[in-house]
Amino acid sequence: MDGLMMDYELVVPKILQRAARVFPEKEIVCELGGHTIRYDYAELYRRVVRLANVLRKLGVQRGDRVATFAWNHHRHLELYFAVPAMGAVLHTVNLRLSTEQLRYIVNHAEDRVMFVDDSLLAPIEAQAAEFPSIRQYVVMTESGRMPETSLSPAAEYEALMAEADEREDFPELQEQEACGLCYTSGTTGDPKGVLYSHRAIYLHTMMACMTDVLGFSERDVVLPIVPMFHANAWGMPYNCAMMGAKLVFAGSNVQPDHIVHLIERERVTLAMGVPTIWNNLLQYLDNHPADLSSLRAMVVGGSAVPRSMIETFRNKYGVLIIQGWGMTEMSPLGTAGRLTKKMEDWTEARQLDVLAKAGQLAPNVEAKLIGDDGEELPWDGKSVGELLVRGPCVARGYYNNPEAAEAFTEDGWFRTGDVAAIDEYAMLTISDRTKDLIKSGGEWISSVEMENVIMACPGVMEAAVVARPDEKWDERPLAYVVRAEGGAEATPEAIVEALAQTFAKWQLPAAEDIRFIDAIPKTGVGKFDKKVLRAMLRESAGG
Repeated sequence: MDGLMMDYELVVPKILQRAARVFPEKEIVCELGGHTIRYDYAELYRRVVRLANVLRKLGVQRGDRVATFAWNHHRHLELYFAVPAMGAVLHTVNLRLSTEQLRYIVNHAEDRVMFVDDSLLAPIEAQAAEFPSIRQYVVMTESGRMPETSLSPAAEYEALMAEADEREDFPELQEQEACGLCYTSGTTGDPKGVLYSHRAIYLHTMMACMTDVLGFSERDVVLPIVPMFHANAWGMPYNCAMMGAKLVFAGSNVQPDHIVHLIERERVTLAMGVPTIWNNLLQYLDNHPADLSSLRAMVVGGSAVPRSMIETFRNKYGVLIIQGWGMTEMSPLGTAGRLTKKMEDWTEARQLDVLAKAGQLAPNVEAKLIGDDGEELPWDGKSVGELLVRGPCVARGYYNNPEAAEAFTEDGWFRTGDVAAIDEYAMLTISDRTKDLIKSGGEWISSVEMENVIMACPGVMEAAVVARPDEKWDERPLAYVVRAEGGAEATPEAIVEALAQTFAKWQLPAAEDIRFIDAIPKTGVGKFDKKVLRAMLRESAGG
């Protein structure tokens, strides 16, 4: 039919081609092994072309899975573009998986080639015999510094690059072809794979860059602390390339002093990571004054952001926290926490209430709430139900895992496993994960809300709340709390008193159910690992 639009495939290589053509001089900075590496998007493009030819020479075919086991750095960035550009599938492997989970996902994905950092060889060497599908290992290190390794066959990244053909030979790709594979954290059962299409990644990139979402700009200097092995690094590599933003990689060092050093030296404008990272940074800043004036915002997600953290960064350091919610199954961004124009005249307290929510539903994300009776609930900010989503960046099933089909409805919705409310401004409030809700005397208690109140208490650094079995009430809340340095004022009685300002008397934990520990166990992506806490609780109860 005449008058329709061009048949233009939305594929990942076009993001990189735009970066190289429009922003060739924009910098990519990487701190690695104690020294700084700098190059630009033009050089990134040349190296990606070489790397795609390396992959082809190694026998990688269209659709093959190529694994990475690596920190945040420029070589990992090159793989983010080169693997999809030649029609293969980038499988970023979580560095913090258990031995069993690592073996499971590499074999389930049937990875053909694995790229591994020289500093991360040991766990791969220990299991290499259990990876029958891998035909080639490539060690990512500086040229001429190939370490001794039992991996075989193994090659050095820079040596392969030096010998590679410089001619671009990307195949013609279709936007519905697969380009990426990430596995969920597997908090219950085996991890589940999410297979991304080029189209999903391209549309996710455009959506995340919108002004009222994350607002990426050519003027930005971006520091992604979120790991590149987790959920496409929240899309940051692709977002920066599409808009021409300067990228700064911290390597394996995400300690507060190093983060502050990079922010000050590179004049970082936008940083992103899980709440634990920024909570640690706040503790560091108390005794180490720093210049954060270049920061316009921090994108924080992975778990609920304490309101107290948002308030401190805003009022003490002039830094906006954009709280985001999403899932691996969503590519991953689902919301972004920003004030609308209507909210600009609201009181500070009311604005902070909004910013403490999970954020406004992003374009391309449809959502609905389902009550216990299966009926759809209104967006009134009060009705709480199971959250379902759908959209062009949402998975329609798990990779090679028909047993997990119950997570997807017959009419095309994904069951997130979150319990939530949505208000009239499409602002999402996550009450809990369905498995983390505490049911006491037939009524629900939100562990997330309780954690936020506790973490706002003086002297508290972190807190995680789980359900304790109770003969009378079925379950009662129990809080594991980490004191901040010098936080003697954080006592069980003070914490319960603070909770009483928000929670009903029947919801309050007893003072003896406030337990202080040195550190809260975390998953490989920095979330509180409540299954470990529940195991600790069972052990302390003698069963």
